Amino acid sequence: MADQSDVETALVRVIAGTIYPDGSDGDSTIGTPPALCRIYRGWPTTAALQADLAAGIVNVSIFPSGSPRDTTRYPAGWTVTTASRPTLTVVVRQNIVTFTGTPAAGQMAGIAVDGTSFVYLVQAGDTTALIAAALAAQVTAAGYFVQNANAILVVPGAASLLARVEQAQSAFRETRRQIQSFRVSCWCPDPLLRDETAGRIDTAMADSRFLTLADGTSARITLEGGATIDQMEAAHLYRRDLIYAADYATILTALQPAMVFGSGTLSSPAGPLAPLLG
Repeated sequence: MADQSDVETALVRVIAGTIYPDGSDGDSTIGTPPALCRIYRGWPTTAALQADLAAGIVNVSIFPSGSPRDTTRYPAGWTVTTASRPTLTVVVRQNIVTFTGTPAAGQMAGIAVDGTSFVYLVQAGDTTALIAAALAAQVTAAGYFVQNANAILVVPGAASLLARVEQAQSAFRETRRQIQSFRVSCWCPDPLLRDETAGRIDTAMADSRFLTLADGTSARITLEGGATIDQMEAAHLYRRDLIYAADYATILTALQPAMVFGSGTLSSPAGPLAPLLG
């Protein structure tokens, strides 16, 4: 789930990419020659800020402004983030089942013998041979003769044989949505650096309608206001604030299990027909 700290971190990331497009080891895009710039969450301490300004170092701070406002407006249904395909695979030829691929924890392997299903939940560290052996043990316990070697199992007496692998899917549900304002403050040692720093940041933010947050959701960003504060020229402090509103969601995440085999009954106006396994 995302909270205001995730939005602040995303703002730091966008601003840092604007001021230092080649990374923190490269030159900044502000000043001639390029000036140093510190970009961080929180409010600066007086002593540290004064020392930086005296050394010609720009500070850009990100701090929440005001209280969040509840804007919940979407139904609380579960949504699959990105459908994942299982890395474990299976092939059936006549009465021979062969498992291949790379098993991963949470995947499910199953076989259906004459309409009776057997499913194994893959654990961390499992191999295809172990999965085949686990399913062979289940089928044997049900009274069938099973041959098993490596990642292959054979059920010679089966009239029908199906095999499948499935993957649980990651899903999320939005439980609340809120708008929180954030104050991006540019603390600069001269007015030219103040104007250049704030201008570059605002241009980048205008092109960043949405910020990607740590949980995979996005926050919609809009400009809410700003102010230029030059009351402390004697202390070489020239400041401009940019205030952005972030509309973002609080979510719950969960793994949705997949169904390996489903059962039902075909019917007609005359009554039920044969059982169906799909």
